[in-house]
Amino acid sequence: MNTSTAATADEPPEPGHQRAYFDAIYAEQDDPYGVRTRWYERRKREMLLAALPRPRFRRAYEPGCGAAALSLSLAERCDELWCSDFHPRAVATATSLLGHLPHVRVEQRSLPQEWPQDGRFDLVVLSEVSYFLTPDDVHAMAERCNASLNADGVLVACDWRPDFAGRRCPTDEVHRLLDGLGLHRLLRHEEDDFLLQVWQRSPHSVAQAEGIR
Repeated sequence: MNTSTAATADEPPEPGHQRAYFDAIYAEQDDPYGVRTRWYERRKREMLLAALPRPRFRRAYEPGCGAAALSLSLAERCDELWCSDFHPRAVATATSLLGHLPHVRVEQRSLPQEWPQDGRFDLVVLSEVSYFLTPDDVHAMAERCNASLNADGVLVACDWRPDFAGRRCPTDEVHRLLDGLGLHRLLRHEEDDFLLQVWQRSPHSVAQAEGIR
């Protein structure tokens, strides 16, 4: 999700008005950030996918799936994929794109309160979602995420860096809170536009995991 188009909104949404913010950006189209059409988004998505330390995962969770462009790619590398979004139009879009895939589950959930309590995952992808939450909610979500990661779990966070009207938590603060979970950082890729990090429970590099060194 590229949040650059959201900067045209007049005022940042207060906690009680987050739904109105998304109602406004989804009012005219189901892909308000152009994630399925912009080269910036495609390049970022391919970098995220290339950063994953394994070619395949058993069960993955992608909250805040939005227009589901990343979800489609993740579905190709997961035996089971759970996707969620709090906004009904995003859920409808994701369902229309992913509904033909029997191993993909799409639900309407709000973060962090409705984090799936019955889910255990070996991959969690937080892509362009965390900065819409308050720092307290990011912290709560991070704790829920950590609790749901399997022993070989991988956590990915990718976030837009410039400020914009919908932001409620700085990207650097989001990643600081996630870094505080105590997982082993596998990768940090930083550009002016976005920050991508990958953590895992295992201390081994990709080469070590394959017995190369």
